[in-house]
Amino acid sequence: MRYISTRGQAPVLGFGEAMMTGLARDGGLYVPETVPHFTREGIASLRGLSYEDLAFRVMKPFIGDFFADDEFRALLAKAYAGFGHNARAPLVQLGPNHFLMELFHGPTLAFKDFAMQIIGQMMQAALAKTGERITIVGATSGDTGSAAIEAFRGLKNVDVFILFPHGRVSEVQRRQMTTPSEANVHALAVEGDFDDCQARLKDMFNDFDFRDGVRLAGVNSINWARVLAQVVYYFHAALALGSPDREISFTVPTGNFGDVFAGFIAREMGLPIKRLVIATNENDILHRCMETGAYTKHGVVPTISPSMDIEVSSNFERALFWAHGRDGAAIRELMAELSTNGGFSLSQNAMTALSNVYDSGAVDEARTYETIATTLAQTGELLCPHSAVGVSVGTAQQHLHPEVPMVTLATAHPAKFPDAVAKATGIRPGLPPRMADLFDRPERVTRVPNDLEALKTLIRSRLG
Repeated sequence: MRYISTRGQAPVLGFGEAMMTGLARDGGLYVPETVPHFTREGIASLRGLSYEDLAFRVMKPFIGDFFADDEFRALLAKAYAGFGHNARAPLVQLGPNHFLMELFHGPTLAFKDFAMQIIGQMMQAALAKTGERITIVGATSGDTGSAAIEAFRGLKNVDVFILFPHGRVSEVQRRQMTTPSEANVHALAVEGDFDDCQARLKDMFNDFDFRDGVRLAGVNSINWARVLAQVVYYFHAALALGSPDREISFTVPTGNFGDVFAGFIAREMGLPIKRLVIATNENDILHRCMETGAYTKHGVVPTISPSMDIEVSSNFERALFWAHGRDGAAIRELMAELSTNGGFSLSQNAMTALSNVYDSGAVDEARTYETIATTLAQTGELLCPHSAVGVSVGTAQQHLHPEVPMVTLATAHPAKFPDAVAKATGIRPGLPPRMADLFDRPERVTRVPNDLEALKTLIRSRLG
């Protein structure tokens, strides 16, 4: 399997190189040169598999011979052993033909664990073979950082630096990043929003002297392996609800587009997905783009669903690559326009390609609170604000095709956002027993300016 950049000017890489590289050297994102396709019979043969066995069957064609079969099976077993539910991603019915897929049973109570735990295992195995050391720098709007730290804390060949927007993550999210005591973990609170953190991360990758000097690697959803691992749970849910003999739709609360793009890859692999629904909060640039064809930044507004407070949606570039017939030159033009003018407009052909796959919706704060409250009253399910955004949009979309099962992705445990949940319901969700002392643990965090040179200097000094 070979991987190419969405901007068409970076070296073609194998899976291992693409995983360790993260962002392509031309600023683009790596995608598979071809997407493996499963026949109807092939998909049917996946029924009844454990989550780990399903992950092996879905992911292995993309990995090729980088890991031997037995080695990859062992990595998957170790990656998911710490999840708190035997089904890994259980389905809960919310209403007629509307289901919630709970993706918050991992070590850090968020969907990012599904990808980060296996990436941690794969990177560790790859580094053990070469004896090399890498520096992981990640940007987070809340959940990626804690999942990355949990996956890489204490590893001998890895240093982890996580950039998060100061004052714009929940207290639980912050403490999950700042309380690990391992010396290879560094939590950096950046004076800015998530888009600032993500921009500085990309700046570091585009500074090749720095990138090569510290052996920079990335675990944000710019990393193809993140997207690949998330493809698995689309198969998991669809198979449970009757695929390949029936179509399934999915609603995905998203800011950076990686999770919903994983659904697109599942669809390209042959999974009968009717619609992929993009659910956004008040930072609704993706919804506005789907409605008007204009992707234009208006500024990020802090909300009670902070992991979605994003305007520069990195993985949307991958969707645009497919919508433009995999034309790297077209993507370079759009990204240059975004950088220079703060936005771009899509052609009618690109809009048609997107609308053939995706729908979208946006939910404000009042509706988010209302959805948390009504879902609890009607189903007994307690939602985090991000999942509530998804349920609100998913319910509206499911009514358009009531014969098609709708699966809404529940992306985080409600205990990660107790203030918002308590305001909506009067119930303050508690953390699982393994995290009960989270608020008693000492924090280690460094507050840093939104400045590239300052960040590079700090990282170099920590690496010695």
